[in-house]
Amino acid sequence: MADDLDGLGRFANPALLILSSLADGPKHGYSMSKDIEAFAGVVLQPATLYGAVARLEAGGLIDALPADQRRRPYRLTEHGVTVLAAQLRSVQAVAATGLARLATA
Repeated sequence: MADDLDGLGRFANPALLILSSLADGPKHGYSMSKDIEAFAGVVLQPATLYGAVARLEAGGLIDALPADQRRRPYRLTEHGVTVLAAQLRSVQAVAATGLARLATA
């Protein structure tokens, strides 16, 4: 099981966006895509979105729920919550350091 997003390679950023989208509850792919576009201004192409979803599911960070008509919603697992929180704290620390250094540049 993955303890961080490093093993996801080029899918690390989409993975962080997907996990963040699912933090407020289950969503299917289209809902995640629209949510990510709204909060991050990033448009994930379907291949990128579903490739990252598959890797997150394989890593135990999200679970697929029973399909709702033709759409399959996903939710964060407990492990996913833990990994997301750690990743967000790390990003926050990097952003704070970068911003502080820019202020003195």
